[in-house]
Amino acid sequence: MVISNQNNPTLIKPGHLQGGGATEMVGRKFGMETRQTRRALGVISQNVVSGQCHQYPSVAVKRGLSEDNVGCGKNALNPVHRPITRKLAAQIATSKQSGLEEAKKPKLSAPEDFSIWEDIPLKDEDQPVPMTLEQTEVVSNDKDQMEIEMEDIFEDTVEDIDRGDAKNQLAVPDYVDDLYAYYRRMEGCSCISPNYMSQQFDINEKMRAILMDWLIEVHYKFELREETLFLTVNIIDRFLEKQGVVRKKLQLVGLVAMLLACKYEEVSVPVVDDLIFISDKAYTRKEVLEMESLMLNTIHFNMSVPTAYVFLRRFLKAAQSDQKLELLSFFLIELCLVEYEMLKYPPSFLAAAAIYTAQCTIYGVGQWSKTCEWHSQYSENQLLECSTLIVGFHQRAATGKLTGVHRKYSTSKFGYAAKCEPAHFLVETTTTSSQT
Repeated sequence: MVISNQNNPTLIKPGHLQGGGATEMVGRKFGMETRQTRRALGVISQNVVSGQCHQYPSVAVKRGLSEDNVGCGKNALNPVHRPITRKLAAQIATSKQSGLEEAKKPKLSAPEDFSIWEDIPLKDEDQPVPMTLEQTEVVSNDKDQMEIEMEDIFEDTVEDIDRGDAKNQLAVPDYVDDLYAYYRRMEGCSCISPNYMSQQFDINEKMRAILMDWLIEVHYKFELREETLFLTVNIIDRFLEKQGVVRKKLQLVGLVAMLLACKYEEVSVPVVDDLIFISDKAYTRKEVLEMESLMLNTIHFNMSVPTAYVFLRRFLKAAQSDQKLELLSFFLIELCLVEYEMLKYPPSFLAAAAIYTAQCTIYGVGQWSKTCEWHSQYSENQLLECSTLIVGFHQRAATGKLTGVHRKYSTSKFGYAAKCEPAHFLVETTTTSSQT
């Protein structure tokens, strides 16, 4: 039996336990509680090992982990070892050589031949597991299970963005998905050719950009609805795609397109005289009405087309946007309205790219959730090229002559969205990827 002392660990053989052994143990600074506990553990250990009771007292001792016997010098107890006799150790060594399975069974020796040898480890299947280790294992399993549950909680899943609008009749949650499925089909039928300017003989892309930049300022001065601006641009491009216009009539086309969009979207429509006034009286009332008739016949009176605005609103809802993200997204997409080269993208794609770029601008990293991908039907990789172009527009928004959008979104009404630092890392990442 091993009696451990931090200063002088000693080894006591069974011979000391006979006769006055109990008295000597009391004299060795052991209390009655310790002696009774060790005796009880010894009896339990003996019964477990041998499967029968013996007349002589068991001296097998099994010690658990405690602060007194962990890390107390070189003879400190290893919690995964248990006492083994020399005879048992010899049997184990013999069994390793001969491969006899009977030698693996532990046997108790007679008290007079009993001695302790703690430095021989048993096999894993024969080692008793301390209660403290069993408890630690259970805690570890609980922790792993908790981590798995937390991963399930924070896993990016597609959310039902219309769940909160169940009682809102204007949100039409019952058939809003059908509406946007229809918009998808319609945008494919009403897309504008990105090369129509080559058919114009007297105007070019730069003139179109000047017209759009001016109309954005007019739209802001008249305090019109947001969808009115997007429909105005759509009507202009659809008309110029089918009808040749001289440059001195281009401004008239823009004014009449805004008048038509106001009649379709606004409650209070600007009068014709107001439009003539803002054009510095370059056109007469008769010219305005004649152009209105020509444009309506050219576009076949089709005013119900899905613009980037309707998709932008839906995707912002999917992105769970706040006011800052919303204003920045509108700033970026209005920059795209000025640029002729952005006609190569469908309205839904342009809306998704604007929101993705706005998220990158605000958060400094690319964020495109599964909910956004589900509702937009565009992945993050698909949006990268278009987003890079938008970042370039943002970088040049305050320079040059076409600064109407930048001035508009540099006011407190629009949250100073134009003053946000562009997402330069998108351009750098795309440049590095192309070079590689």
